[in-house]
Amino acid sequence: MRSEVTVTFQDSPPVRIDLNDVPPMPNDVARKWLDDQFIQMECEPLRPTGKLLMADKVVVVAQAAGLAGFADAKWAQEFARAASAALAKPVVHIDADSLSISY
Repeated sequence: MRSEVTVTFQDSPPVRIDLNDVPPMPNDVARKWLDDQFIQMECEPLRPTGKLLMADKVVVVAQAAGLAGFADAKWAQEFARAASAALAKPVVHIDADSLSISY
């Protein structure tokens, strides 16, 4: 089965991270990795109530990293492994500009 994470930013080609030959990240490790990145990047919750869904966290971290973050292949692969595991989806498409995710 195909496994990849794609992140798009306005006016740039999509960033595709292939996970086919990469070991999956355990769900609890993925959630912790995303939590750590969210705090490190000083991200803010999307919702005024402060409730933060895992999908929100994934898209906000992707947006905060920007193209520069995804230029670091090691970080990009860890992000993709964490996003795929935390969302429990083998194929994830993240639009960082519109803050949306599709599967």
